[in-house]
Amino acid sequence: MPATPTPLLDTAGLPTGPADIRLIVTDMDGTLLDDAQRMPDGLWPMLAELRRRGVLFSPASGRQYATLARQFAEVAEGMVFIAENGTYVVRDGVELSSDTLDASVAARIVRKVRGLVADGVDVGAVVCGKRAAYVERTDEAFLAEVRRYYVEHRIVEDLTAVDDDVIKIALFDFASAEHSTAPALATFAESHQVVVSGEHWVDVMNRTANKGTALRGLQRALGITPAQTMVFGDYLNDLEMLDAADWSFAMAGAHPEVVSRARHLAPSNNDNGVLRTISRVLGL
Repeated sequence: MPATPTPLLDTAGLPTGPADIRLIVTDMDGTLLDDAQRMPDGLWPMLAELRRRGVLFSPASGRQYATLARQFAEVAEGMVFIAENGTYVVRDGVELSSDTLDASVAARIVRKVRGLVADGVDVGAVVCGKRAAYVERTDEAFLAEVRRYYVEHRIVEDLTAVDDDVIKIALFDFASAEHSTAPALATFAESHQVVVSGEHWVDVMNRTANKGTALRGLQRALGITPAQTMVFGDYLNDLEMLDAADWSFAMAGAHPEVVSRARHLAPSNNDNGVLRTISRVLGL
């Protein structure tokens, strides 16, 4: 990897003609969506053109599958959704891969969160299952954040007794996930992944689970190489995914670690950076 990513507006490192891209994978929040969480102008016509050219477009997000499928309902047929930070990959309603958490581990994390709340930390847990997301915190401020990412969610009395295949535990910290909740989960980091996926979100998953693992599995299944793969990301849960593509782009304003890991820089999510970059590289 180069020490300094190539800026998109420079010609160095970018093709003079259309590149042989067969798979485009993009994060959602802070990447494809603008800061108001709106889809970029021109997305649907571009997806139609990519489909015509035989290029697979795949959203890869910490969001649940149901949320992603609803957002792309108009064009979901044949699309691969890398959901829940790579722990659940689905195409046309059929599971392609998943990486489930042991129930006892999920219960330990829930009890840890309860302890943090008792100590005054303003945090809430979301137990992410294949069928739905589950919460036991019921205040509107917390539920408003849950609804943004988990359209299929249920309030339960006891998160340690969820009857579903658990694929991830997501924690929303009203302060700073990176500086507050994540350090408090250090004991789980010894055996599992504790990933800061946003300013206020931290996810706990199996050590084998990430967007990069899911992407590499998809590449093998489809016979697509890293050289034929384009990836866009902005935060720490995108790092492994960037490693799986030769055409890896960090968004302008991305986390510094993401910028240093990517091969190139794209314009920001508020400047339609994903679509502008696709148009440039594929010669659309």
